[in-house]
Amino acid sequence: MKIVHIIVGLNVGGAELMLLRLINQQAKTNKNITNIVVSLTNIGDVGNQIKSLGISVYTLNLRSVFYIPVIFTQLYFLLRRLNPDIVQTWMYHSDFLGGLAARLSGCRRVIWGIRTTDIKFGGSFPTLLIRWFCARLSNVVPDAIICVGFKAKRLHESIGYQSNRMTVIPNGYDFSSLNIDAISTKSLRLALGIKKGALIVGTLGRFNPVKDQLNFVRAAGLIAARNQNVQFIMVGRGCDYVNRELMSWIKATGYADRFQLLGERQDTTVYLSIMDVFVLSSRTEGFPNALVEAMAIERACVSTMVGDVDRILGRCGIIVPPEDNEALAKGIDELLNVSCDQRIRYGCAARKRVTERYSIHKCSDRYIELYNNLMQKI
Repeated sequence: MKIVHIIVGLNVGGAELMLLRLINQQAKTNKNITNIVVSLTNIGDVGNQIKSLGISVYTLNLRSVFYIPVIFTQLYFLLRRLNPDIVQTWMYHSDFLGGLAARLSGCRRVIWGIRTTDIKFGGSFPTLLIRWFCARLSNVVPDAIICVGFKAKRLHESIGYQSNRMTVIPNGYDFSSLNIDAISTKSLRLALGIKKGALIVGTLGRFNPVKDQLNFVRAAGLIAARNQNVQFIMVGRGCDYVNRELMSWIKATGYADRFQLLGERQDTTVYLSIMDVFVLSSRTEGFPNALVEAMAIERACVSTMVGDVDRILGRCGIIVPPEDNEALAKGIDELLNVSCDQRIRYGCAARKRVTERYSIHKCSDRYIELYNNLMQKI
């Protein structure tokens, strides 16, 4: 079975890493599947990792909207040459361009991928327009539409996506690679100058309106005013000292000396491991990878109620409304004020919950079941 995956780009991101994990799992366990990846732009860090698995990766180097007709033509002829059994696209732009190119090239089986819930925050007008077109085409182009979460499915049904073609397959993770290294954790705390006994509240995510770092900073300011033993760390692309907007928010709290901005890191697990409380402060999410990873390494978690957080976190942490820094601060305080043993119990319950529900093995099995069903029906 030959499957061509079409994605906008292969830089580090939630969808890109999910594609990597899926292909890696199938390469280990399903030798009858041949995966091929097409990036509409460049190869990126994730693309290089995919290539290292022995998977073919094609790049079309899309640079602007003016190149779309050329790129679409190249994609059409590439699909004609590859002659896949299934074309699977990831996110709106790839759904639109890849889906149409697949149909025109003669591919009989097309799967779209919805990775977001609400794009009114941080979503550009062209993206909103493409989503509108996709909704209109959803009854003719894709044979199946994979949604990353149930909330994403409901929202897209409400804007016109064909509901009878939609199915939910949550993200899957290789939990064997998500474990705490006590020595690395201790070394990092020392390197960051964190005093013994200090409590660390942290967040992980690229600087973006949807991640709502302002919500986190304001909540942190409220906590800092009443708890001198708490420090705050922010990890992710753009969460650094050269970000003037972020720095202005932090200075406005009056407690800038309590924050450490660590920027984008490759070894995110060790940075999560030094947090006593992990915080997801987002306005919207599809399926928050950072939350799952924090739960997997037994962190006590506070999250805004976005995407499928209620299904992911359940009662193994604290859930608060989005865009409410006072509620977020109250939720964080709730975990800071319990005993260390109670935070450990929260963390242990969190790991048990996600490892039972969201393994890459189970996720891959769901994808393969869908592939087989399409092969039999069409």
